[in-house]
Amino acid sequence: MATSIRDLKKDINYVLGDIIEAVYVWEYSNTDKDTIDSEAIIDEAIATFDELIEKVNDKSVENRKTHLKSVNQELEDKGRALIEKINKL
Repeated sequence: MATSIRDLKKDINYVLGDIIEAVYVWEYSNTDKDTIDSEAIIDEAIATFDELIEKVNDKSVENRKTHLKSVNQELEDKGRALIEKINKL
């Protein structure tokens, strides 16, 4: 679990950035294949990034620590799901 808001934001950035980079590597290595599915993964990663950063910045939540833990768990779950999609390309 990220120990601070700054660390959680970095984790979000690194995880989703790595996923996008992995898609670009796949596209570069598979120039003969259609990129509709891979571009959809990139779009989903960007949307996930925006959604998670918005949640981290939400100061109206009652229990901030619990909220941030749930954001961290969501990052893990959504990151894993995106990686599975890359593996199926």
